[in-house]
Amino acid sequence: MAEVSTRIYSVIAREILDSRGDPTIETMVVLESGYRGVASVPAGTSLGKYESVELRDKDPKRYGGMGVLKAVAHVNGTIATTVKGMDALNQAVLDKALIDLDGTEDKHVLGANSILSVSMAAAVAASNAKRVPLYRYINY
Repeated sequence: MAEVSTRIYSVIAREILDSRGDPTIETMVVLESGYRGVASVPAGTSLGKYESVELRDKDPKRYGGMGVLKAVAHVNGTIATTVKGMDALNQAVLDKALIDLDGTEDKHVLGANSILSVSMAAAVAASNAKRVPLYRYINY
Protein backbone atom coordinates (compact mmCIF):
# COMPACT_ATOMS: atom_id res chain seq x y z
CA MET A 1 0.00 0.00 0.00
CA ALA A 2 1.35 3.44 -0.97
CA GLU A 3 2.20 5.93 1.75
CA VAL A 4 -0.48 8.62 2.11
CA SER A 5 0.26 12.27 2.80
CA THR A 6 -0.36 13.23 6.40
CA ARG A 7 0.34 16.93 5.88
CA ILE A 8 -2.44 19.22 7.05
CA TYR A 9 -4.40 20.64 4.12
CA SER A 10 -7.07 22.60 5.98
CA VAL A 11 -8.50 23.33 9.40
CA ILE A 12 -12.14 24.29 9.86
CA ALA A 13 -13.87 25.11 13.15
CA ARG A 14 -17.45 25.89 14.09
CA GLU A 15 -19.54 26.50 17.17
CA ILE A 16 -21.76 23.59 18.20
CA LEU A 17 -23.83 22.74 21.28
CA ASP A 18 -22.60 19.99 23.56
CA SER A 19 -24.78 17.39 25.26
CA ARG A 20 -25.72 19.90 27.97
CA GLY A 21 -26.79 22.49 25.40
CA ASP A 22 -23.71 24.64 26.00
CA PRO A 23 -21.71 26.13 23.12
CA THR A 24 -18.40 24.46 22.39
CA ILE A 25 -15.91 24.35 19.55
CA GLU A 26 -15.71 21.55 16.99
CA THR A 27 -12.73 21.39 14.65
CA MET A 28 -12.07 19.32 11.55
CA VAL A 29 -8.53 18.77 10.29
CA VAL A 30 -8.28 17.60 6.67
CA LEU A 31 -5.04 16.03 5.42
CA GLU A 32 -3.67 16.33 1.88
CA SER A 33 -4.61 12.67 1.39
CA GLY A 34 -8.26 13.46 2.16
CA TYR A 35 -8.29 11.75 5.54
CA ARG A 36 -9.85 13.89 8.22
CA GLY A 37 -10.39 14.05 11.93
CA VAL A 38 -13.04 15.85 13.96
CA ALA A 39 -12.91 16.75 17.65
CA SER A 40 -15.00 18.86 19.99
CA VAL A 41 -13.99 20.28 23.34
CA PRO A 42 -16.81 20.48 25.90
CA ALA A 43 -16.49 23.06 28.65
CA GLY A 44 -14.56 22.03 31.71
CA THR A 45 -15.76 22.66 35.22
CA SER A 46 -12.41 23.12 36.97
CA LEU A 47 -11.67 26.65 38.05
CA GLY A 48 -8.28 26.24 39.74
CA LYS A 49 -5.68 28.96 39.45
CA TYR A 50 -3.46 26.71 37.31
CA GLU A 51 -6.18 25.81 34.80
CA SER A 52 -5.88 26.76 31.15
CA VAL A 53 -8.36 29.40 30.02
CA GLU A 54 -11.26 28.60 27.73
CA LEU A 55 -11.91 31.44 25.34
CA ARG A 56 -15.55 32.57 25.62
CA ASP A 57 -17.21 35.49 23.84
CA LYS A 58 -18.71 37.05 26.97
CA ASP A 59 -21.58 38.49 24.92
CA PRO A 60 -24.60 38.32 27.25
CA LYS A 61 -26.96 38.28 24.24
CA ARG A 62 -25.57 34.93 23.02
CA TYR A 63 -25.76 31.88 25.28
CA GLY A 64 -25.33 34.01 28.39
CA GLY A 65 -21.82 34.97 27.34
CA MET A 66 -20.71 31.37 26.81
CA GLY A 67 -20.42 31.50 23.00
CA VAL A 68 -17.14 30.46 21.35
CA LEU A 69 -17.16 32.46 18.11
CA LYS A 70 -13.86 34.15 19.06
CA ALA A 71 -12.26 30.73 19.58
CA VAL A 72 -13.66 29.56 16.23
CA ALA A 73 -12.21 32.66 14.53
CA HIS A 74 -8.77 31.92 16.00
CA VAL A 75 -8.86 28.36 14.67
CA ASN A 76 -10.10 29.37 11.22
CA GLY A 77 -7.56 32.22 11.02
CA THR A 78 -4.25 32.30 12.87
CA ILE A 79 -4.12 28.66 13.89
CA ALA A 80 -5.12 27.28 10.48
CA THR A 81 -2.48 29.42 8.78
CA THR A 82 0.18 28.21 11.22
CA VAL A 83 -0.52 24.47 11.04
CA LYS A 84 -1.27 24.19 7.31
CA GLY A 85 1.41 21.98 5.76
CA MET A 86 2.54 20.50 9.09
CA ASP A 87 2.69 16.72 9.42
CA ALA A 88 -0.19 15.48 11.57
CA LEU A 89 1.90 12.44 12.51
CA ASN A 90 4.29 14.67 14.43
CA GLN A 91 1.99 15.51 17.34
CA ALA A 92 4.76 16.92 19.55
CA VAL A 93 5.84 19.46 16.91
CA LEU A 94 2.23 20.41 16.18
CA ASP A 95 1.37 20.87 19.86
CA LYS A 96 4.51 22.93 20.50
CA ALA A 97 3.66 25.18 17.56
CA LEU A 98 0.17 25.73 18.99
CA ILE A 99 1.50 26.46 22.48
CA ASP A 100 4.15 28.83 21.12
CA LEU A 101 1.58 30.60 18.94
CA ASP A 102 -0.52 31.39 22.02
CA GLY A 103 2.56 32.40 23.98
CA THR A 104 0.96 32.36 27.44
CA GLU A 105 1.13 29.83 30.23
CA ASP A 106 -2.64 29.67 30.70
CA LYS A 107 -3.54 29.77 26.97
CA HIS A 108 -5.66 32.93 27.36
CA VAL A 109 -4.72 34.49 24.00
CA LEU A 110 -6.04 31.80 21.62
CA GLY A 111 -7.94 29.81 24.23
CA ALA A 112 -7.23 26.32 25.48
CA ASN A 113 -10.43 25.18 23.77
CA SER A 114 -9.11 26.36 20.38
CA ILE A 115 -5.71 24.78 20.84
CA LEU A 116 -7.05 21.48 22.18
CA SER A 117 -9.65 21.11 19.43
CA VAL A 118 -6.98 21.39 16.72
CA SER A 119 -4.58 19.06 18.52
CA MET A 120 -7.25 16.40 19.03
CA ALA A 121 -8.62 16.68 15.47
CA ALA A 122 -5.10 16.32 14.06
CA ALA A 123 -4.55 13.16 16.14
CA VAL A 124 -7.83 11.70 14.88
CA ALA A 125 -6.91 12.57 11.27
CA ALA A 126 -3.49 10.92 11.70
CA SER A 127 -5.04 7.78 13.18
CA ASN A 128 -7.51 7.63 10.30
CA ALA A 129 -4.67 8.02 7.78
CA LYS A 130 -2.86 5.15 9.49
CA ARG A 131 -6.13 3.18 9.52
CA VAL A 132 -5.90 2.37 13.21
CA PRO A 133 -8.25 3.29 16.07
CA LEU A 134 -7.28 6.45 17.93
CA TYR A 135 -6.48 4.57 21.14
CA ARG A 136 -4.04 2.35 19.27
CA TYR A 137 -2.49 5.26 17.35
CA ILE A 138 -1.85 7.16 20.58
CA ASN A 139 -0.25 4.08 22.08
CA TYR A 140 2.34 3.76 19.26
